[in-house]
Amino acid sequence: QVQLVESGGGLVQAGDSLRLSCVVSGRTFGSYAMGWFRQAPEKEREFVAVITWSGTTTAYADSVKGRFTISRDNAKNTVFLQMNSLKPEDTAVYYCAAGRRPYDLGPRIAPQSFGSWGQGTQVTVSS
Repeated sequence: QVQLVESGGGLVQAGDSLRLSCVVSGRTFGSYAMGWFRQAPEKEREFVAVITWSGTTTAYADSVKGRFTISRDNAKNTVFLQMNSLKPEDTAVYYCAAGRRPYDLGPRIAPQSFGSWGQGTQVTVSS
């Protein structure tokens, strides 16, 4: 059974940085794309970033492009989201997700393309 565990969230001020981590167990991590999504109160879950299984291709939501960076360490079964220049509108619960199909060329950004999800980590950015 696949398990994803996020960490690294917290309360920060606008302009600060945070690094989220997601450790995956129960599958061959290096064969699957990994993504980050977020959900703010009373809003739909939205795509943030994705990285293909090979790590060679990434994609970002326009709202975070240039500020956030997704990366992966296949030796540690971990995907990261480096978040810089945080804004109050980045406040949300952040979820990592694993792709449904191995060796998918991707990148795919629709939530339906991801079959396993973590429990989420809260990020709160104060102004």
